[in-house]
Amino acid sequence: MLIAESLQSDHIYRNNADYLTRQGKFESNVRSYPRKLPLAIAKAEGVWVTDVEGNTYLDCLAGAGTLALGHNHPEVVASLNDFLASGMPMHTLDLTTPLKDAFSETLLHLLPGNGRDYCLQFCGPSGADAVEAALKLAKTVTGRSNILSFSGGYHGMTHGALAVTGNAAPKNAIHTLMPGVQFLPYPHEYRCPLGIGGEAGVQALMHYFTQFIEDVESGVSLPAAVILEAVQGEGGVNPAPSGWLRSIREVTRKHGILLILDEVQAGFARTGKMFAFEHAGIEPDIIVMSKAVGGGLPMALLGIKRQFDAWAPGAHTGTFRGNQMAMAAGMTTLEVLQRQALTAQAERRGNWLKQQLTLLQQRYPALGQVRGRGLMLGIEIVDERQRPDGLHSYPMDARLAAAIQQHCFSHGLLLERGGRNGNVVRLLPPLIIDEEQCALLIARFEQALIAALAQLRAA
Repeated sequence: MLIAESLQSDHIYRNNADYLTRQGKFESNVRSYPRKLPLAIAKAEGVWVTDVEGNTYLDCLAGAGTLALGHNHPEVVASLNDFLASGMPMHTLDLTTPLKDAFSETLLHLLPGNGRDYCLQFCGPSGADAVEAALKLAKTVTGRSNILSFSGGYHGMTHGALAVTGNAAPKNAIHTLMPGVQFLPYPHEYRCPLGIGGEAGVQALMHYFTQFIEDVESGVSLPAAVILEAVQGEGGVNPAPSGWLRSIREVTRKHGILLILDEVQAGFARTGKMFAFEHAGIEPDIIVMSKAVGGGLPMALLGIKRQFDAWAPGAHTGTFRGNQMAMAAGMTTLEVLQRQALTAQAERRGNWLKQQLTLLQQRYPALGQVRGRGLMLGIEIVDERQRPDGLHSYPMDARLAAAIQQHCFSHGLLLERGGRNGNVVRLLPPLIIDEEQCALLIARFEQALIAALAQLRAA
């Protein structure tokens, strides 16, 4: 059946509940987003999503950050139409094409130093596969086997990527993940893992990392790599302090440890820089890229310092490394990001949203902290009725965070939660969001917050 015919069938007249019921019959229990956002999407444009019942939603999930230019951006659609009319192959393994050549040149110029010291590795279509490749490459380069990761980090759900992911819940049923992974504490402005807080806490974590690597009796062999996010996404929108990141870079360089920066969600203008690590002025050895780089279509790749390109031919392969449609959409996305200065716009819009959310925080103390960079924002939801800890931070309130998400949905606002126990409300709107839509976002969020507080905190 052609797509047009299927859309004209009687399925189009079903309501959201009918589609969700059918989805439950067709799909595995593993599906997650429909349980929190119970809709069937009929169409989408820009920052807007319309369900099969005609309800519209302001989309602040944007494919978990994939849709940098929003839904069906006209230039991306035009590039895909041109591609389909061109007669070019849809995928080519790792054979090159004029399109791949142009995309590679465009992307390399966005890497540090205009990419002079980097080369690209096209991986399978998910960010997790690129993480797997990065870990394998680091072990190949160094001849070592251990990996250092950080609490709160998220790097994917495949075997090695899950092993370096902080969240223990998806690991509990799997007892033989990749060995040799050691976790260290990641800075957290609101909930310092050392119980110190402030700049003193950051300095202590820097000292701890250095000692961990340099102490000959730390009990851990020198690792092949350190992997981290400059802004933790699923971990609750935690930006790493710039000084801490620079210290990590200095220590890893000194000891020949490869530094892997996972920019899958934070990359490509999301945080007000092309890459989140640029806030600290560092250069990683390996950059993991996916999501927005494919313009909404599946693609993942690595930026590798050329001196560490130690692969033998075919040492990491994958059928769908040559998704030409994703390269067409991705190249258009990269061009629009630069031409329309969306990096700077993300910073402006994000600063305005953070200011407005901070004003809300003054009226609603259940908003424990507003944090993030650019258009990657998080709101820590707390129970301010309970006793705060020694750093004056209140206990997490995951139940209220879930209620806020539900009421946001009812008020036409799509967003996700993250952080420990899901107590952080996360905002990842398309980078094209305008001032009026930002104001609408704040209005709808406050309405949902009021409704959630009335539901759970009523006297």
